[in-house]
Amino acid sequence: MAGKAYIIGVGMTKFEKPETRDWQYWDMAKEAGGKALADAGIPYGDIEQAPVGYCYQASTAGQRAVYELGLTGIPVYNVDNNCATGSTALMMARQFVASGLNDCVLAIGFEKMKRGALGGGADGGDFATSPVARHYGVMAAAHGFEMTPPTAQIFGNAAREHMDRYGTTERQLAAVGAKNHRHSADNPNAQFQDVYTVEEILAARTVHRPLTKLQCSPTSDGAAAAVVASERFVREHGLAGRAVEIAGQAMTTDTEASFASGSCIDVVGRPMAKAAARQAYEASGLGIEDVDVIELHDCFSVNELLTYEALGMCAEGESGKLAEEGATTHGGRWVVNPSGGLISKGHPLGATGLAQAAELVWQLRGTAGARQVPGARVGLAHNIGLGGAAVVTLLRGA
Repeated sequence: MAGKAYIIGVGMTKFEKPETRDWQYWDMAKEAGGKALADAGIPYGDIEQAPVGYCYQASTAGQRAVYELGLTGIPVYNVDNNCATGSTALMMARQFVASGLNDCVLAIGFEKMKRGALGGGADGGDFATSPVARHYGVMAAAHGFEMTPPTAQIFGNAAREHMDRYGTTERQLAAVGAKNHRHSADNPNAQFQDVYTVEEILAARTVHRPLTKLQCSPTSDGAAAAVVASERFVREHGLAGRAVEIAGQAMTTDTEASFASGSCIDVVGRPMAKAAARQAYEASGLGIEDVDVIELHDCFSVNELLTYEALGMCAEGESGKLAEEGATTHGGRWVVNPSGGLISKGHPLGATGLAQAAELVWQLRGTAGARQVPGARVGLAHNIGLGGAAVVTLLRGA
């Protein structure tokens, strides 16, 4: 039987537009990792293993990053799972601890990116050799291929399908962007802290119809980290009052359901996310009705709507109404992306999943400041990457 695993410390850098600051990825990792260790109140010498996530740096960049924290000879794992990289590193840390192999593990994710839209995969390579060529092939068969950024195109086409199938409106899509930009105004770590109306979001430059620039996550530099520990470690170090339990977690990858329908809604990950959520609920004994606060993968506004449906927050096709009616902001049934989400907080690929965990830990400790969701006891993180991987994590406060 697997043991329990707890997050005892988190840290992150401010997410920045690429080339804004004169820093290297190891500087980011040192800052985020150092903050996580300080938050946990432990030295780096207590860390037994370190999964380190990134997509754009060279092989063994994970070692180069953690060497800034200490040269203790521990195993370091270099993790790359596209946009789900950060949560994959967190999942590895949890598995090391829950299995009884380790008592204390550090998960770090970082990215130093270039300005401009992403290409077809994390490496921006050509589609002929890209690991997501099959995914884009489904899109091209249904919608053709336009001269717009590929990732915006595949999600934009999913939005078109949702509008055609369910009557979702452009205003409902824009409501997601407006909410997340509004939330980010209270987050000093967010790349953007500007507030926009639905009308301003609709009037912004179109990236791939119906998605405008203010509904798309930007490229970003930044890092985030989490220290994961066993129940014994928590008890022996007197951390019970600060530890946040990883109550359930699951990763899924593509199945036939991702491709069989020929739909972009499926190929961008709704079936994966639905399966991961189901498994995480079963593992934790919790359901969406128990969740108070959610950090989910809003790489584009439409993906937030698709994720509402995958998580069981509403029936398929009803997510636009959920966003428009205010059910997913302060005062609603759930608060989704109080950090500002990927759209406004930023999206350094390797760091995103761990930044989601950091936000939820702060929320469940009651230390999120102006972003705080009153009385938050259970949090859910959803992180997804094309190619594909979906990770859903349920966190429970002390």
